[in-house]
Amino acid sequence: MKLKLCVIALLLGLVAAEFAGKAGAEADGAAQLRQLEAEFVKTTAEKGLDGFMTYFAEDGAELVNGVGIVTGKENVRQALGPWGPDLSLTWTPVKAEMAASGDLGYTYGTYVFKDKDKDGKPVIEYGKYATVWKKQKDGSWKVIMDMGNSSPAPKPS
Repeated sequence: MKLKLCVIALLLGLVAAEFAGKAGAEADGAAQLRQLEAEFVKTTAEKGLDGFMTYFAEDGAELVNGVGIVTGKENVRQALGPWGPDLSLTWTPVKAEMAASGDLGYTYGTYVFKDKDKDGKPVIEYGKYATVWKKQKDGSWKVIMDMGNSSPAPKPS
């Protein structure tokens, strides 16, 4: 009887360890994606469209608000550009999750787009976005799909 209890306790311990390991890996994956997003935002702020595009895979796709699907890094660059000196795009992830395989993940959250119209007046657009990340053969992470669409301005808290 004692042997059966020991075996059951051992099996329960192994199952608990497996769940704890998976939860830790999921948290690590989400943290890694949040770090990628932070670097992506920073590089975009510093280098504009060129910085933004460094995170895109060659076969990446952009689902442009109000336009069709644009595929291929250079096509995405053309669809999004040019960016003037007054343009600013920042975003904040609300959720990040990585697949158990460790080679695919997504983030989504909110963004703020600032620019000036043709008359030089400030334009601010608020929205939400989703980005799908894929680990590349060289170990780097690149955006394989990105999309955003506008939302009402957030309510003051």
